[in-house]
Amino acid sequence: MREGMLRGVTVLDLASVGPAARASRWLADYGADVVKVGPVPAQDGVQITPPFHAYSAHREMRRALVDLKAPEGRDVFLRLADGADVVLESYRPGVVDRLGIGYDDVRARNPGIVYCSTTGYGQRGPRAAWAGHDLNYLATGGFLDCSGPGPDGQPPIPGATVADSAGGGMHAVIAILAALVRRSATGDGAYLDVSVAEGVLALMALQIDEHLATGARPGPRHGMLTGRYACYDTYVAADGRWLSVAAIEARFWSNLCRALGLERWADHQTDDDVQDEIRADLRAAFATRDRDAWIDELGPADTCVAPVLSVAELVDDPQFNARGAFVDAVHPCHGSFRQLAPTLAGMTRPSGPAAVPDSDLTDTDELLRAAGISPEESVELRRAGVVA
Repeated sequence: MREGMLRGVTVLDLASVGPAARASRWLADYGADVVKVGPVPAQDGVQITPPFHAYSAHREMRRALVDLKAPEGRDVFLRLADGADVVLESYRPGVVDRLGIGYDDVRARNPGIVYCSTTGYGQRGPRAAWAGHDLNYLATGGFLDCSGPGPDGQPPIPGATVADSAGGGMHAVIAILAALVRRSATGDGAYLDVSVAEGVLALMALQIDEHLATGARPGPRHGMLTGRYACYDTYVAADGRWLSVAAIEARFWSNLCRALGLERWADHQTDDDVQDEIRADLRAAFATRDRDAWIDELGPADTCVAPVLSVAELVDDPQFNARGAFVDAVHPCHGSFRQLAPTLAGMTRPSGPAAVPDSDLTDTDELLRAAGISPEESVELRRAGVVA
């Protein structure tokens, strides 16, 4: 049995990508037994799957391939769900019910099930049936409008899937854990309707609450945390690399002004009339030295200055490596490589390389056996193309 805070919790994950897949990744990192339930290979041999390295290469997960459109496949899934604590799915609203594997179908057999549906816009509402991806949810949640602007004034495209991760995946995990805590006290399961776009609203709480309370119209460079003032911005150094400055508190701003020889601006941090002048002086100052020279001086000096690191830089960053943010992994086909380690607050990371599975192999037979399906039934299901 796996170790971890979620040891003993079994999760069936019907999603291969997106918020639900991120949620199951985090649940597995904390010790849950995650079973990825994917479709059987397409008849034409074409199957869309994430790259082998995506989602930390599905380390510490098991995998079964089941044709959920076949009545026999539905029955296999329901038997797997009989022994599960959590089901995660990300189909469009209504699909799992049409397949006969929805919350009511599972709850009828397993009343304590925690069933989490993650969709872009939720199970109801005028956008519920819309197709969408991360950028769409950031757009409808106000995130893009308050960011930037980019070239030609258009909202910039973020460098990470913020909505899927922080808006959808994390909210799914929080809701699942809360439901499991309640179940431990009451025995009751739960249906969780997670909307990625509503998760983005939670990220935008400061701006939304300001608008609702005061009528203000937040946007790019509207407030302190969106670049209105020179003390919260990015600046380029002599070598063309960038620094982030976030000297919000007066004492940090004063320290920065002193270090740059710009003491005259220490008392004008939020003076709107001189922000262009302050920015010009900061740009001129930072342009006199390379980025890392500034970081060596300003980082330890209580100035709230940090480097803008590329992905290629951050994987070798001393801070992250001191905390074990990356681990070695071994893949049976792709060999050894590094990957992002689980973020385990309150737990010790496993020692040694992480073993990641071959995407061509499954644990279907083992899982069917545990669900009470006989070897003879398994053979017949494989012969019929219901499982693989």
